[in-house]
Amino acid sequence: MLKISRTDDGAISTLPTLKLEGQIRGRWVEELRRVCFEMLASQHDRLTLDLADVAFIDAVGLALFEELAERNVAFTNCSMFAAEQLKGVANGRE
Repeated sequence: MLKISRTDDGAISTLPTLKLEGQIRGRWVEELRRVCFEMLASQHDRLTLDLADVAFIDAVGLALFEELAERNVAFTNCSMFAAEQLKGVANGRE
């Protein structure tokens, strides 16, 4: 399961931040993709993902993170495990 919460104040002038909690795998990868690309298209061309509470990212999730990194999405607060998983992703470190 994956919980996705917006943690910024929602103002247009504020860089949007999504806090992710749980595992990024299976059907949750597509839900995360939908939410991220919806936010990138509707409000900002930038986005930050807070990964402090991410326990696992599967191969399809890692491919999504590569795609998001190409779109200038920043990843913050990576746990040691998530940071290790994201090592190959261009923007996968704090």
